Amino acid sequence: MRDSLFHIKKTEFSTLQGQIREFLVSAILEGRLDPDEPLPSTRKMAKTLTVSRNTVVLAYQALVDDGYLIARSRSGFYVSDKIMEGRQTPAPVERPTGATSISWSERLRIRPGAQENISKPLDWQTYDYPFIYGQVDHDLFPIAEWRECSRQALSKRWFGNWTNDTWGYDDPLLIEQIRRRLLPRRGIHVPEDQILVTLGAQNALYIIASLLVSQDTTVAIEEPGFPDVRNNCRLRTNRIVPVNVDAYGMPVNAMLDSADLVFLTPSHQFPTTVTMPMDRRTQLLEKASQEDFVIVEDDYEFETNYVGEPTPALKSMDAEDRVIYIGSLSKSLFPGLRLGFMVAPPELIAEARALRRLMVRHAPNNNQRTAALFLKLGHHDALINRLHRAYRKRWQVMGSALQTHMPASSRIPSFGGTSYWVWGPADLDAEQLTAAAAERGILIEPGRIHFAAHDAPRNFFRLGFSSIPEDRIEPGIELLAEVVRGQMAQAAE
Repeated sequence: MRDSLFHIKKTEFSTLQGQIREFLVSAILEGRLDPDEPLPSTRKMAKTLTVSRNTVVLAYQALVDDGYLIARSRSGFYVSDKIMEGRQTPAPVERPTGATSISWSERLRIRPGAQENISKPLDWQTYDYPFIYGQVDHDLFPIAEWRECSRQALSKRWFGNWTNDTWGYDDPLLIEQIRRRLLPRRGIHVPEDQILVTLGAQNALYIIASLLVSQDTTVAIEEPGFPDVRNNCRLRTNRIVPVNVDAYGMPVNAMLDSADLVFLTPSHQFPTTVTMPMDRRTQLLEKASQEDFVIVEDDYEFETNYVGEPTPALKSMDAEDRVIYIGSLSKSLFPGLRLGFMVAPPELIAEARALRRLMVRHAPNNNQRTAALFLKLGHHDALINRLHRAYRKRWQVMGSALQTHMPASSRIPSFGGTSYWVWGPADLDAEQLTAAAAERGILIEPGRIHFAAHDAPRNFFRLGFSSIPEDRIEPGIELLAEVVRGQMAQAAE
């Protein structure tokens, strides 16, 4: 039995020593190793795995140090009998005759799983032309600097700051960096009690909807817009008012008169990329005052303006505390970090903090402290400059490629950002196009999901360029145009 257990595969993602440890720990905890039977000798294990004996010795010794194994003189290594203390072996559960299963479908009060959501393949990096939105180019990220900040966060000096249970509170160093480094770039100057760290912007949207939306609340959203905003609100109310955006974002018209809450992305409309001009922002704030509604401003790509002068955030123009501002570090750092923030009046932040505490207690302290150090030491500013140079080139290459191979199919994003909103021929089905393009190694995102209307147009799709190398953009667009022509030819038959 012991001779057949230890077969592992060499991989670039884990050391052999780590794999040996992982396999042995699993075998021990699952009871697959007899405590009275010695493990293979280090010499034999090394020969079986074709690795150095020292690699096996180190793995075995680490397991001895952690209490999984014991070393017996002249006998070898054995499973420690103490490691399984307090663990119970689960007994098989016998189903009584005639027993019925609980009907979970009758007990569910909401069904978020039934909603349509944005879906992206996890293996997007295997595509030759990944025009996927929201991912990062790993070659642009300063991993050494991030690792150094992580090392500092793990030092004794900061150990207590991120290992302690901080209840509902955030890392004061991160709050300070958000307040002093990030928000002033958007023209926002607020004290600490108006900032809450969230698990990404998504968490902030959920908290806001939970606090401010009920079945009697009327919510105005952009059309097209961010599907997760729409879905969050639909879990709580059916009074959703989609407002068709134009070349300047959400219009300020009578459709907003009945609204209690307005969600929008004025700086870089999601997904069309248009920017709301200053005069319309002023009109929107005046309308909010007249009709007494609250505005939620999602500034999701606030760090990717590399084309023109930045437009101040709507929050910076707010004199009545009607605007709730949401930001995120997903686009400038990486989405897996799950760090965002919201800015709002103290009373709302206090309730949002209390609700977050019920949900997750607080955002991960280790991530907060590492990100705070990354900001404080200037690495984030350096990264933004690097991203701006890279994204501007890709923005130009994609604009030129679209003009050459798919003319009159898109509007050049005046803000910059990381994507193009593209419309194909009226008869094009972008979801069919997505499937056909994937077979050619091209990853795109169909646009219908962004519309609330049941009869939404199907010819829109989005092309992201944050995660695709510059030299692959033009060939990918050329190949995509070929796929579009093939789709239209099939539709004409």
